[in-house]
Amino acid sequence: MNEISLENWEKTAADHEKKYKQFLQKPDKKTLLKALPDLHDEAFEKIDCLDCAACCKNYSPRFKGPDIKRISKHVGMRETEFIDKYLVMDNDGDYVANTKPCPFLGADNFCSIYDKRPSDCERFPYTDEDVFFKRPAITLKNVTFCPAVFHVFERLIEKK
Repeated sequence: MNEISLENWEKTAADHEKKYKQFLQKPDKKTLLKALPDLHDEAFEKIDCLDCAACCKNYSPRFKGPDIKRISKHVGMRETEFIDKYLVMDNDGDYVANTKPCPFLGADNFCSIYDKRPSDCERFPYTDEDVFFKRPAITLKNVTFCPAVFHVFERLIEKK
């Protein structure tokens, strides 16, 4: 197994976009799903989200009902108050953060609600679950800003 260089990974990911797209069209899901958890762990042994936080700086998770309930309680607000202060409804009818970066992201890239964060944040970047294959548009978007997704893609293509 070759060492995957994270130096200039954004450029490499852009150069490999076509390859990634083709790979997601007909993946051997059964075999690859088994490989994802180990590749996910391998990626996060090399990558520290606190060095990057591009997801929190540029995109918003969906804030689902249970997330809103849990987080608003945690910050000591009524749900309607929390929604009015921090969220907006997007074109898909989902609540998302009303600012970029996320209002809960600190200057040190730490999340002030980490233990209560939305389920989308907890699951991101979906490199250890079937969303990686089931939602190829999201996966292809994620590889443009998340080095962990890049790492997993490169390993999967190497295994092919």
